[in-house]
This record gives sequence, structure tokens and C-alpha cells, in this order.
Amino acid sequence: MKSAVETLNPTRVRLTVEVPFEELKPSLDAAYKKINQQVTVKGFRQGKIPARVIDQRFGRGAVLEEAVNDALPKFYTEAVNEGELNVLGQPEVDITELKDGELLAFTAEVDIRPALEIPDYSGIEVEVDAVEVSDEDIDKSVEQLRERFATTSPVERGAQDGDVLTLNLEAKVDGEVLEDGVAQGVTYTVGSGELLDGIDEAVTGVEAGGSATFTSELKGGSAEGKESEVTVEVTEVKSRELPALDDDFAQLASEFDTLEELRADSRKRLEQMKKYDQATQAQEKVLDELLKLVEVPMPEKLLEDEIQTRKHNLVNHQLGQMGLDLAKYLEIQGKSEEEFDAETKEQAEKGIKTQFILDELVNKEKLNVSQEELTEHLMRRAQSSGMSPDQFAQAVVEGGQVPMLVGEVARGKALAVVVEAATVKDSNGEVIDLDDEDETAETVEAAETEAADAAETEGDEKSEA
Repeated sequence: MKSAVETLNPTRVRLTVEVPFEELKPSLDAAYKKINQQVTVKGFRQGKIPARVIDQRFGRGAVLEEAVNDALPKFYTEAVNEGELNVLGQPEVDITELKDGELLAFTAEVDIRPALEIPDYSGIEVEVDAVEVSDEDIDKSVEQLRERFATTSPVERGAQDGDVLTLNLEAKVDGEVLEDGVAQGVTYTVGSGELLDGIDEAVTGVEAGGSATFTSELKGGSAEGKESEVTVEVTEVKSRELPALDDDFAQLASEFDTLEELRADSRKRLEQMKKYDQATQAQEKVLDELLKLVEVPMPEKLLEDEIQTRKHNLVNHQLGQMGLDLAKYLEIQGKSEEEFDAETKEQAEKGIKTQFILDELVNKEKLNVSQEELTEHLMRRAQSSGMSPDQFAQAVVEGGQVPMLVGEVARGKALAVVVEAATVKDSNGEVIDLDDEDETAETVEAAETEAADAAETEGDEKSEA
């Protein structure tokens, strides 16, 4: 076999491959064997039909076609390896010559990873929010905890803000009750704004057994978006009582004996949360600055595929689960289709660039992934997916996704190297030391946003034609 590589642009090449016919013999033998198992010829046992009979009955062309289809992936992979190419996605193959007994020739155009130059990134500087926890922050945190321990009790008075009501609802459009416009036993907190516009004003002052009618635009169902006459019947009114903020509450709601200890713990937890947010903010900003430093040629076919993948996932998975189509989603978001397409393209480009640059850094810095690091990463991914670690690990192995996870961990370590070299200051001018690679890895996953699906792992890329 002879092969040559022609560079079409920085991200695409054309392979020209010539295969002497004798090298097709294994695939020809396999083709005859396969056809033998699929056809019957009177006078011959199945699987024992001579090659000359198959040629006569079914045509030599059918055999050659089967043999070429079998051989192409092998010769394409050999050509890729000879050219030392890092290919992306599937090639566009064109058979240019097929002479029985003489020669097979074909071309294959395919995207490749662009060669990148990573400049000195030690000069990157970013500013992040300072970690500051105010007394108001602690008050809010404690109040949220207090809300969780609120109790309710029936009252014989009109509904007030904060009361918990039990309601029966009936919605009419043009005087007709909607099939899906009746609901009973609905629990609703006055002032929460979780149901229909206008309901708070309608039920305020209404006692148990009373009712009210109001007009509102329906937020869902068969008449979504239409004006409806809604009748609401209040069957029960309960007042919410919050526990007193004292040491007894601290003992009820936590492992602490005093309210002072509970507030001190709240401050500590809030500081930890803000430090995590600070680290995430720093990593995202450092990554943005790194992307500005590196010129990345964009493989057009890869970009097109990634854009389509993102649209497909949004429309068929996320929006589908919410009962929305793209048009309704754009209306809710207040975006035009052109704005949506531009944003999707920008996100896809960022994801692909992020992966290319960090993969190059992995090679440049000679970063490896240990089994312990991979296991920790798998545990995090399992938790975020709602699966047990064993279930997630089985799905990863069966789906051949282990190389993808290894790549995610390696890219996280690469970004950690850049963050460590960068200067990160908070809004008070204090230098921040960030050295948590685990958190960095999680940030990389968010930044890539499915980029791993767009640029396949090297092993998969080179084994498929």
C-alpha cells in the first residue's frame, strides 16, 4: 500500500491511497465466505459454493463491493498512522479506481487537530470577588433554616400573606371549562407567586369555604397563553409559625447548643461556599484569558457537527422534557433565531478551542492521570448524573467512554497548571492562592459543555473509517 497526504488547510487533509490487488485477498476471501452464508445455489450445500459459481450467479462486482467495504477501514487507518495524523470525526471517502486483479485507489478527506503554539501564559492576571460574609448574609442563612422548621395550624380568618392554603381551581376560556383546567386539593402559600398571576390578590381576605374569581393568562396546558376566568375555592387556611430564634431553636435545627454557635457555623459555611465560588470564578476567567492567547484554526465540519449536536440536545432532550419547542423557548428567552444561532456557534467554538488548547497543554506538560484521580472524577460524575458509582462506571465502560473521562481529568490538570502560574487577585487587591485541582477539573467540564462529544478520542478516530 502507498499513501500520500495533501494539506488542504490547517485543519483538513486529503489522503491518497493505492492498494495492490493482492493485498485485497483477505477481504476477498471474507467476501466470498459472507456471501456463501447468505445465498443458496441448487446442487451445493450452503457455505460450500465455489467462488466461480458465486461470480457467475451473483456477479464479480458484488464480491468486489463487499471486499472493498471490508478493506477500506483497514487501509484508511494504516494511511492515517503512516501520516501520523490526529484525525477528527469520519472521513469523506471516494474510490477513484478499482481494477479487478490490479489496483484499488481511493481518497479520504478528513479533519485533523490543528497544530497549536502555546505561548507563555504566566503573565495572565485576573480579578475575582473577595470572600466577604456580612451579618446580613448570616441572618438570611439562619432565616432560611428557620423557614424549614416552620409549623402550620388551621385558622378561622381571612387568608393573609404567608398563609398556606388548600385550594380547588377551575379555569374557563370563552365560558367553557377546560378539560385540563380543573384541580383540587392544591397547596399554595400566599405571596409565593408559584401559580397564576392575580391569585394572591384574589384569595387575600377569603376564609375557608369562601371563593373568588379572577382573570389570568394561563401559563401552561391546552390553552396556554390565553386569558382565562379562574374560580378559586379556599377549603382551608393555615397560618405559618416560625420558631423563636433562641438556643432551643439551635438545638432543634442543628448539632449546636447555642444560637451563637449556630451563627458561627453559618458564617464558616458561607465562607466556604464563597471561596468555592471564588475559585470557580478565577478558573473561568483564567481559561478565558488563555483562549485569547492562542490562535486556534477551527475545523469547519467539526464545528458544524458540534452546533447540530447542541441544537439536537436542547430541542429533543431539555426542551422536550419541558414540553416546549424551540420557537416557544426563544419567545420565553426573548431571543431571535439569529441570536440563538450566533450564541450556539460561539459556545461551540469555545468548547472546541478549550479542548484543543488543554489537550495540547497535557502533551506539553507531560501530564498523566492516575487511577485514583480517575476514580475520584468518576465518583463526581456519578453524583451529578444521579447514578450510583457502580451504575455510572458500568455505563462508562459499556459505552467505551473511559478515554473521554481520562481526557476530562487530564484537561482539568492542565488548567490547574495555568491557574497556578497566573496571578489571581480579589477585588480588595489581595493575591489569591488556588491549588485545588479537583475544583479546576469541574470547571473545565462546564466550560467544554459537550466538547468531548465533538472531538472524539484519538483511539476512536483512528479506528473508524
